[in-house]
Amino acid sequence: MNKARAIARWISFLLLFAAGQVCAELQVQISQGVEGAIPVAVVPFANQGSLSESLSQIVSADLQRSGRFRTLAESAMRERPTAPDQIQQAVWQSLGQDFVVVGQVQPAGGDYEADFHVVDVIRGTLVISYKLPFGRAGTRQAAHRIADVIYKAITGEPGAFATRVAYVTVTGEGGNRRYNLQVADTDGYNPQSVIVSNEPIMSPAWSPDGTKIAYVSFESRRSAIYVQTLATGERRKVSDTPGINGAPAFSPDGSRLALTLSKDGNPDIYVMNLGSGGLTKITDYSGIDTEPNWSRDGRSIVFTSDRGGKPQLYLVSAGGGPAERLTYEGDYNARGVFSPDGRSLAMVHGKGGDYRIAVMDLASRAVRVLTNGPLDESPGFAPNGSMILYAARRGQLAAVSIDGKVRQSLQIEGGAVREPAWSP
Repeated sequence: MNKARAIARWISFLLLFAAGQVCAELQVQISQGVEGAIPVAVVPFANQGSLSESLSQIVSADLQRSGRFRTLAESAMRERPTAPDQIQQAVWQSLGQDFVVVGQVQPAGGDYEADFHVVDVIRGTLVISYKLPFGRAGTRQAAHRIADVIYKAITGEPGAFATRVAYVTVTGEGGNRRYNLQVADTDGYNPQSVIVSNEPIMSPAWSPDGTKIAYVSFESRRSAIYVQTLATGERRKVSDTPGINGAPAFSPDGSRLALTLSKDGNPDIYVMNLGSGGLTKITDYSGIDTEPNWSRDGRSIVFTSDRGGKPQLYLVSAGGGPAERLTYEGDYNARGVFSPDGRSLAMVHGKGGDYRIAVMDLASRAVRVLTNGPLDESPGFAPNGSMILYAARRGQLAAVSIDGKVRQSLQIEGGAVREPAWSP
């Protein structure tokens, strides 16, 4: 294939769903929750008035946002206990609650400690007691961690409230357009810019320890891949070979980067040793191989290829070799990403001009469509595997549970956002 034509096809491949975007704070809304969501009351913590924000309100909002819980408004609470022995079980049962969370905030060596408890008011049992120290500037993060503890105590599954999301926004038009790679809490608060550029920024990918982000930047008027440390802002250009440099993905141990390069003519999958910079060519095909993503054990890579005539998902050893086609249902299957437990694969599934988020069970190869489309893109699992974050049409982010029962929208007022990536 002609090299210029291959590059043009690859760019159109990645920009299929692009739209004008604006940088602002994300606003999270629940559009659909689980039928029979668990009733829980998060009572205001004692002494939290000394904090910059209300711990209990953030915790309650997190649990409500998950779609798995139905939280009780503070105005409906008939008592305000702060310890388990103060809870009148009959009062909360009459309010239709299954669980009550109580706690208090204490000073601790110049910082704070949250001492909280989860009580099952149906059985009259203490589910968990927990103490969490946190700094003066860490109120919101502490609240997210408390919500994670409560979520796991009640459901038995890890929470993901204390994680972050990365996304790309754009402000302005024409020559005044500016691209902004941002990182924010999963509830949309605390947005921080990683890099701002007048040229496109694409494909953010987290390192396994959550300290770095790899991304594609066109700031030099051609694609290059950078790895940036979030705490310091220090960044390193790891690939700027002639042609395409795209779709970076960290290996599970963080030592390697899978990426798409066209330095030999056509877009193929490569693996880079981040210590030495050495490259291993994984695929060698005359068409387009792109969008690599690692299996959880680091032994395999799923990627998108048009070698069968239309974009489909294939699996190849991380050391190279023959590729196995994974998807056959639908006209288009791309952007494959493994679930945290390695049992499922999320993807963009296209059929009849509609593009939706779907999940494949890798054991049975059965595909289940989760979203309504028609232009859904860029799926990524939450660290606990319960939700899939993706980009929807009209420039908003959305999330759907792996069973399709819970739906969230993450909107930016007056604009749009793309390229979401959920942190570890």
